[in-house]
Amino acid sequence: MGAEEQVDESVAWRPGNTIKRAEQALIAEKTRVLRPYGLTVPQYAAMYALSLSPGISGARLARFCAVTPQSMTTVLKTLESRGLIERRPSPDHSQVLVTRLSRAGRSLLRKADAAAVAVEQRLVDAYTPDELDQLRDLLERATHILTSTPPDNAEAR
Repeated sequence: MGAEEQVDESVAWRPGNTIKRAEQALIAEKTRVLRPYGLTVPQYAAMYALSLSPGISGARLARFCAVTPQSMTTVLKTLESRGLIERRPSPDHSQVLVTRLSRAGRSLLRKADAAAVAVEQRLVDAYTPDELDQLRDLLERATHILTSTPPDNAEAR
């Protein structure tokens, strides 16, 4: 057995490896289809979230896009410099910036979203409705397990 096969066999029981490979494949494909629009996946995700919830806070936007607040700051600055979003002081709090898509941002998002949705649709089409429900349930369970308080592990001490 070669080294590559040994690695494959030794991690076969670990679901994290399969989940990570699926995530990487999804992100790589979205990156590919968004490239013609000059958008990264986090930029697209931020614009999409802003289309659904104009004025959403930067912290909530970062959580939605699964990036750090610092990364979201960079994403927003880039989108603003390209004229795709507008950031204005809040009428309620002068220190808070309210972020919205610009007209150019809405136009670009419509095109980019069609490409991103096509990627998701390819994935959905690979499963029956029951399989898709099961996949969602399994991934939601994995998320719940991994985000809940871990059991006390005496061996780790």
